Amino acid sequence: MIADNDMDRYLRFDREQWSALRAQTPLTLTEKELEALRGINDRIDLDEVATVYLPLTRLLNLYVAATQNLHRVSATFLGTMAPKMPYVIGIAGSVAVGKSTSARILQSLLMRWPEHPRVELITTDGFLYPNSVLEERGLMNRKGFPESYDTKRLLQFVRDVKAGTAEVSAPVYNHVVYDVMPNHEEVVHQPDILIIEGLNVLQVGSGNTEFVSDYFDFSIYIDALEKDIESWLSNAFKL
Repeated sequence: MIADNDMDRYLRFDREQWSALRAQTPLTLTEKELEALRGINDRIDLDEVATVYLPLTRLLNLYVAATQNLHRVSATFLGTMAPKMPYVIGIAGSVAVGKSTSARILQSLLMRWPEHPRVELITTDGFLYPNSVLEERGLMNRKGFPESYDTKRLLQFVRDVKAGTAEVSAPVYNHVVYDVMPNHEEVVHQPDILIIEGLNVLQVGSGNTEFVSDYFDFSIYIDALEKDIESWLSNAFKL
């Protein structure tokens, strides 16, 4: 662990230090499975998975277990039956930085932990306004910016999932036609963990404005230039 100075707000790790935190976590992902998860231009290999992702999944497993236990003891204290509340992870970064590949790998690895076998992944692309709406509002050249998303629907989706609703639907985006698919939805069924991946999911603000990030239990930002573990966990280890 490296700190630049006493006033540093973050814990920083080089690759060797971070990799050591994997402890005895086994690598069960195969090369064939990784190939199916990898994006077209991503060059991640199994060594990268073992060095970067396995320590992260071990940490997340500890966080999820602690959070679930907190919900259980709170329900016991209150004498209530608490609804199943998923642990929500937000993943953000710039265009083509590898968010989708990272999210898919994390999902695959986290599903292998026995404590939380149901891990679901939603991308915010589906919450873009359809192209017809963007054209009507003069926003086609702003596609991907915050104003091009149906933020109200996205917020309601996250609220419902976080509240333990049995089934919550999300719209689906087609990357072949570059548009939201009408009458197509992806249904989330009370997952143990929900990963939400998108350009703007870590957006924050001041005042009374509500943001999707308000509902996240853990945030990951992938830096377009560094793309290393320091930048991955900048939001998770504030002192």
